[in-house]
Amino acid sequence: MITKMKKLTFLVYHKEYDAFLNNLRDLGVVHIAEKQQGMADNSALQEKIRLSARLSATIKLLQNIKTEEKVTDNSETVSASKGMQILDEVDELLNHKSSLQQQILAYEKELAVLEPWGDFSPESIAKLRDSGYDIGFYISTEANFNEDWIEAYNAMVINRVASKVYFITFTKTNQEIDLDVERIKLPDRSYGQTQELILNNKEELLRQEETLQNIARKDIPSLLAARKELNGEIEFDQVVLNTEPAAGEKLMLLQGWLPASEEDPIVAYLNSQSVYYDIKKPAPEDNVPIQLNNKGLFAWFEPICKLYMLPKYNELDLTPFFAPFFMLFFGLCLGDSGYGLFLLLGVTLYRLLAKNIGQTMKPILSLVQLLAASTFFCGMLTGTFFGANFYDLDWPFIQRMKHAIAMDNNDMFQLSLLLGVIQILFGMILKAVNQAIQFGFKYAVGTIGWIILLVSVGLAAVLPAVFPMGGTAHLVILAIAGAMILFYNSPDKNIFINFGLGLWDSYNMVTGLLGDILSYVRLFALGLSGGILASVFNSLAVGMSPDNVIAGPIVMVLIFVIGHSINIFMNVLGAMVHPMRLTFVEFFKNSGYEGGGKEYKPFSK
Repeated sequence: MITKMKKLTFLVYHKEYDAFLNNLRDLGVVHIAEKQQGMADNSALQEKIRLSARLSATIKLLQNIKTEEKVTDNSETVSASKGMQILDEVDELLNHKSSLQQQILAYEKELAVLEPWGDFSPESIAKLRDSGYDIGFYISTEANFNEDWIEAYNAMVINRVASKVYFITFTKTNQEIDLDVERIKLPDRSYGQTQELILNNKEELLRQEETLQNIARKDIPSLLAARKELNGEIEFDQVVLNTEPAAGEKLMLLQGWLPASEEDPIVAYLNSQSVYYDIKKPAPEDNVPIQLNNKGLFAWFEPICKLYMLPKYNELDLTPFFAPFFMLFFGLCLGDSGYGLFLLLGVTLYRLLAKNIGQTMKPILSLVQLLAASTFFCGMLTGTFFGANFYDLDWPFIQRMKHAIAMDNNDMFQLSLLLGVIQILFGMILKAVNQAIQFGFKYAVGTIGWIILLVSVGLAAVLPAVFPMGGTAHLVILAIAGAMILFYNSPDKNIFINFGLGLWDSYNMVTGLLGDILSYVRLFALGLSGGILASVFNSLAVGMSPDNVIAGPIVMVLIFVIGHSINIFMNVLGAMVHPMRLTFVEFFKNSGYEGGGKEYKPFSK
């Protein structure tokens, strides 16, 4: 269900406005109505947002750094101001680190150029040049190297690498050299000097890494504190920008929303302040923030609804209505009692043994337990337990259960289609209720007509002796339903437009319903494919194990564990995705779900 909201309007004297906002934030229950104007143009706010993004990126980077030592508990020295200093320090370290890496790459390129020539002193070359002698460095192919150059230019081969010849010439400075080969310019450093530079830079890079590790070990809490404080400032600035000045900017006008259950404490606070306020119910045109407030196990399914979108304030929250179907669909898609039992025991043991489970994690674990239990019981319909059929056991209890609930593939196929029909009809009923609540009963007449038509056809097909197809009673009902569909689907339009829209709606409904119902075959198909793959792994485990007393059982267990682990992962993923698809597409569409609500986020610290 959706929490009832109240609309608040505040009128505060401008000199008292900052103190009022701080007190309002301390209360932490008011969702500020957004006014987008001016936010994008506010340079100070945008700078804070960019700074917050820098902090988030730095925190993520440091959290990904593996440290050999445990994170130091320095809660006494944690502060937001220190966090900002650490941010600048990390940025400087990263820039220096990047510069070092670039230098190392440049030196390594120089080293690759110098390597064929060996280690020599560039200063010696310079001295010879000053003395009137020129040493040229050349690279040639074996085929192009001319032995005459040895005599003419005092050429000397320094190295041969693959098909290349590295050689030098030793001539007078004024002597003209005519060689049809590449002359190269070597770096100003020797091979040994370049190696030393690379080594020094790598040592410096290592020191930078150690410094980053030390920061990651000690200073992440300060960065988190800085981000929290900055995000608080951002939120405060956004609230200020959502404020409208009045009476020559002497008064500040602010609007917001709060849950109706929180009205009394807010009123008590406001009455103690010199603040004019007004509290009223939302108008139909208001964009009311949404807070889902489902109880018990239905609350565990709220994250699934949020994956699609939140409902609007004036429409039904479908979470409690799709939850039982989703639970059942998951169990049918996974369809193995052994897998369900494994997941149930695994999550239960984790909850019992794990320490410090977060509050957000607990409902997720509870949901997994519920879905695992559903899988366990749905697996009993086919008798599948880790790919084996336990209905093959000749135990009296097992055989009685087999006769009572066991289904073959044909039964499971029919069950899938039947569940599709039930959920779609249920969705159409919710659509009619939703239309009646939002717009009035007359807008739900067309949808009710379709419900009557489909139910009457279903009853006639299932109970022909009691309610014969095409009988007088059935024809009367069809006529009434047809009139509701064709002539009352759009109450505000004239009869001719209604008739045309009714025909078009009928075509879309008939073709759409057929496709929607057939989509539910995936419930049968996924369960069947998962069971087949599990049995294949069982066969592989038995068939591929060697005929050895020691090695045989080990290989069999390994194949069994690895195979079923892969199958569980794949099928759990499919068992989540496909029921979501049936919920978001088939069920939400036929229930007239629009969504588009904005989540309730109170102004708080």
